[in-house]
Order: sequence, then structure tokens, then C-alpha cells
Amino acid sequence: MPDMETALKEIMEIDGCIGVALVDHTSGMALGTLGGGKELDLTVAAAGNTDVVRAKLRAMEMLNLSEKIEDILITLDSQYHMIRPLTSRSGKGLFLYVALRRDRANLAMARHQLRRIENDLDV
Repeated sequence: MPDMETALKEIMEIDGCIGVALVDHTSGMALGTLGGGKELDLTVAAAGNTDVVRAKLRAMEMLNLSEKIEDILITLDSQYHMIRPLTSRSGKGLFLYVALRRDRANLAMARHQLRRIENDLDV
């Protein structure tokens, strides 16, 4: 089972990956980041996407939906932003945030790779 650092490195190998963060959606704090840079401040993105996750969880609660979120996809002109809540017991309250270059990423393949890495992740 890969640890957080190894998992973040594996995610950065996904074609078109700009940056990745492992985020606590209770506090909005990034527990680990890799990539990003001038184009993408991952700590700001982590905090902002925490609001997205909280809003979706509230909406699901109001709708009495008992399903789990597999992922949330935000499509921009030049990027994909994926939010994937962790489903393992040790990952409860955490999500992976991944930014991808739209011109280089294969969205279906990226989702598949992210699912595989998340399933193997030991937090």
C-alpha cells in the first residue's frame, strides 16, 4: 500500500497532471501537495474545493441521497479539476484534488488511474 507521498507522485504521473493535493474537508487544510506552481496555488485550491465538497454533501443530505460521491468534475476552458473523496475508513473526511491540462489529459483514463491509486492508498 503506497503512503501519501508515493500516491501523490503516482498521481503526478497521470498524463496532463498539473498538481494534486490530499485535503481534509473538515478543516480545508492540504495534508500533502505536489505540483502546482505559479499557475495553481494548491493550498488555495484545497481550501476553495473544500467548500465545493461541503456544499455537495449538504445538497445530498437535503435530498435524502444515501449514495457516496465517486468524484466531482469541474471542466474549465483549458483544465479539468477532479475531486475524489476517499472511501477507506482511514481516509474518511479526506479528498484528493487533481488538476489536469485538458489538451493532454484523457479524462476516462485519469479517472481510472485515480480510482486505482485511491483504492491502494494507505493514509
